[in-house]
Amino acid sequence: MPRARLLVVSLALSAGLAVATSPAAEAAPVYSPGAPGAGDPYFPDMGNGGYDVGHYDIRLAFTPGTGAIDATTTIYATATQNLSRFDLDFQGPLTISRLTVNGRDAAFTRSGAQELVITPPSGLPQGSPFVVSVTYAGVPQRIDDPALGVSGWVATKDGAVALNQPIGAATYYPVNDTPQDKATYTQTVTVPSGLTVLANGEPGPTTTHDGRTTFRWSMNRPMASELSMLAIGTYDVTRGVTADGLPNITAIGRSIDTKPGQGKVFNDTTAQIVQWESSTYGPYPFDSTGGILADVGVGYALETQSRPVYDHKTSTVDGDLLAHELGHQWFGDSLTPARWSDIWLNEGFATYSEWLYQEKFNNIPVQQTFAKTYAAEKDWTGEVADPGRDHIFDDLVYNRGAMTLQALRTKIGDRDFFRMLTLWPATHRYGTVSTQQFIQFVELLTHRDLGAFFHTWLYQPGKPQL
Repeated sequence: MPRARLLVVSLALSAGLAVATSPAAEAAPVYSPGAPGAGDPYFPDMGNGGYDVGHYDIRLAFTPGTGAIDATTTIYATATQNLSRFDLDFQGPLTISRLTVNGRDAAFTRSGAQELVITPPSGLPQGSPFVVSVTYAGVPQRIDDPALGVSGWVATKDGAVALNQPIGAATYYPVNDTPQDKATYTQTVTVPSGLTVLANGEPGPTTTHDGRTTFRWSMNRPMASELSMLAIGTYDVTRGVTADGLPNITAIGRSIDTKPGQGKVFNDTTAQIVQWESSTYGPYPFDSTGGILADVGVGYALETQSRPVYDHKTSTVDGDLLAHELGHQWFGDSLTPARWSDIWLNEGFATYSEWLYQEKFNNIPVQQTFAKTYAAEKDWTGEVADPGRDHIFDDLVYNRGAMTLQALRTKIGDRDFFRMLTLWPATHRYGTVSTQQFIQFVELLTHRDLGAFFHTWLYQPGKPQL
């Protein structure tokens, strides 16, 4: 520093005055990679850190003869740290032909089973929005997990159905595959004319050109990736409304042998149950409802957001099952556990929805169902609130979760219990929740210390004493 400048600085400091430094003297921001996982111990590779996704725009063309897709997924996100690089989840044999960040070509590599590692041309400052566009093609492959079953893109006789819980979304689009990062969606799918496309949310305009039809669907409420859905095939679609005027879109695969009028029965029953559950749980959280009865062969029904999918080989469109999957729209979809260990907050409430349905429509008291389940249950090992990765779909989570709720109802009384059923989903609408949050919520609501009760039912293996 020149002596004259040094003298001025010294005089300023001695006078207690601030000294302005040049921009070059300020520390340059430090950029670092986002985490390659979201921190869930059950699925450590799922999800990623360093950014928050706001919206997915999936544009996809499907060719039935080969089962191949040609797609571009555009992701609108915001950096939550100074990012030098970041990951997306992307599985299977799909080949990427181009990847850009903010319109500029970006370097990328595939790492392990599902990591797509992206290095943008320049660092992404914390708080800055950015856009990722990935163009890719190939034949998506489903996941067949020995403990958790089939998920992801499942080929069918006339198309495909994508069922993404818990780890399947990345089989057909690049994604931050964690319930912690909800986003809105648009899905624009082009298929040969004669096929139908169904997805989450609300339908947009349909256009046909040169023997191909393009369908557009939008989910405008935050959605976890494991709740996204796509169905391509030959379907008979029924449109109606609930008593409150909520749009209700149901569909049955044409390959399924159903009774005459089954489409209307499916639609009417869905509307009836949504109307009843809205009176019990509070306003329905999405802009439409419905369901899809599909010839998919996965052996389960799934609470895909706004429009559950029912596998016809193991499902019928009876009230119990619909009450379960539609109950999930409040518990599991609008409210989603941030960690998979807390999945009883999905399945316990949805199973309890079945019990309430039986009481309301078949005159079977919930307490009677509780007593029967309590007496019949053989395996009381494991913790409801931490069942382990391979047991998230076990009876422990479903039946004991529902029994926990009925035991809570007996403990705190009907008034506080049914207040909880409406206030809990209203308070955390479109968010993620944990078991500890639920316990604290109930304790605040009832002004009671319920630690011992919840420890017995949720964290302590063994049959609780009544």
